[in-house]
Amino acid sequence: MGWKIVIGADDAGFAYKEALRDLLEDDPRVESVHDVGVADAAATPYPRVAVAAASIVARGDADRALLICGTGLGVAIAANKVHGIRAVTAHDSYSVERSVKSNNAQVLTLGARVIGLELAKKLVDEWLEHRFDPGSPSAAKVRLIDEYEEEA
Repeated sequence: MGWKIVIGADDAGFAYKEALRDLLEDDPRVESVHDVGVADAAATPYPRVAVAAASIVARGDADRALLICGTGLGVAIAANKVHGIRAVTAHDSYSVERSVKSNNAQVLTLGARVIGLELAKKLVDEWLEHRFDPGSPSAAKVRLIDEYEEEA
């Protein structure tokens, strides 16, 4: 069974979302892609899109989310407001790898004004390969993050 992915973007990330959605839909590792918007390049408040996508992941209706805005930062901040979500902005291969393997991040965010589309495609391709190992030394750190969140 493949990944269930949610994808979303604001107007700054719209063109990247469209290209990356097509890439995901054609990938045999992906079972389904749910697009939460936006439907066109009209001005859109990114927090709505980010929270909608992250909420789907938090409910367990998807495995991961991919969010794109101008920098990747705003959608990451908004997605992290959803209980149980760990969202990171990554613009290089090592950060994408560590976001999953060290931090069990379920949400990857990218900045369309920061990296080129071909690099974004490469990073998404790599992201699909990475899995968190609950037996790894990082697992205790992720559990600690979860405990802090429960106390808040």
